[in-house]
Amino acid sequence: MCLGVPGKLVALDDGEALPSGTVDFGGVRRKVCLAYVPEARVGNYVLVHVGFAISTLDEAEAARTRALLEELALLGDEVGG
Repeated sequence: MCLGVPGKLVALDDGEALPSGTVDFGGVRRKVCLAYVPEARVGNYVLVHVGFAISTLDEAEAARTRALLEELALLGDEVGG
């Protein structure tokens, strides 16, 4: 089973070999590769799987997905749940 977790892109990191940025997962921030979502901009929500943003999504969809994951107890302290 693959799990993608929604987060908000809060910073773009320059100077990396691959495009990357910092994503906030409810208070926990992680560096994420943005190579698959070149259209992502600061303030966008992205779906992240094993350190790679695999798609962008709107804020409402991000909130619904996060709420479902929290309900299912799939988010732990490591991603701000």
